[in-house]
Amino acid sequence: MQSDFEWFVDLAETENVSVAAQRLHVSQPTLSRALARLEREVGATLFDRRGKRLTLNDRGRVYLTHCRRARAEMEAARHQIADMIDPVEGTIHLSFLHSFGVRLVPEWIGAFRRDAHVSFTLSQDAAETVVGRVLSGEADLAVVSPRPRSTEVAWAPLMHQRLGLAVPVDHRFAARSEVAFDEVASDPFIAMAPGFGMRRILDELCAANDFRPDITFESTELGTMAGLVGAGLGVAVLPIEDGAHTPETVSLIPLSGSQTTREIGLIWQRDRALPLPSARFRDFVVERCATGS
Repeated sequence: MQSDFEWFVDLAETENVSVAAQRLHVSQPTLSRALARLEREVGATLFDRRGKRLTLNDRGRVYLTHCRRARAEMEAARHQIADMIDPVEGTIHLSFLHSFGVRLVPEWIGAFRRDAHVSFTLSQDAAETVVGRVLSGEADLAVVSPRPRSTEVAWAPLMHQRLGLAVPVDHRFAARSEVAFDEVASDPFIAMAPGFGMRRILDELCAANDFRPDITFESTELGTMAGLVGAGLGVAVLPIEDGAHTPETVSLIPLSGSQTTREIGLIWQRDRALPLPSARFRDFVVERCATGS
């Protein structure tokens, strides 16, 4: 069985004894007795019980925060010991947004591996999920946009990407060289789902221009958003990057005014020492972006 704080995290995240027991490969009675023992040691109940249903209470949420930190510290210790044994080789756990997997991340990894004998484990997801992986210790580093609001992560800015308004080729603004965002306040919008970085950017643009968008479709892929725009189902805000997400049925017009770029950066856990290979990769990417190489 895992250490107390590790199984508690599983139980807190599932709020279900049977599901957590399956994950941990123990019996439900064993897990229930372990929880009772832990609550006696802590001196407080950590869940509210309603029949078989467990709901994490305020005390449990406090304990969960510290357990996650402890798990991350233990993982960091394992990484540091591995670095001491073999500082040249190692594994970098990198998470990033889907849109960065087309060009940026592969280019950085390819350039870094020319001189470093390291392996990578890669994960892609929504911005909130990617940040969560860093906070839980599942990822050493993550490439995200925009900058997370969490104060528990450190941030290294890398670059800015210009934002554009994607419209169908027969749209009234399709031939424009620039467009102000408030000019499309009455148009239907295609948006990323909540939790994605581009959705937060859209929400902030709309708030800054004092209108609430009429969102007709939500997606989890920039390419799908562009396809929906090309089908005449709405307009969308997309990053301008070599036309990677723009089919022939779409015109991508640069936005004018303020908030016309998205900032891309690297994040890692602020209070956790990075494993040496990951720290080297971070420094490599920061220097590469600073020099434009």
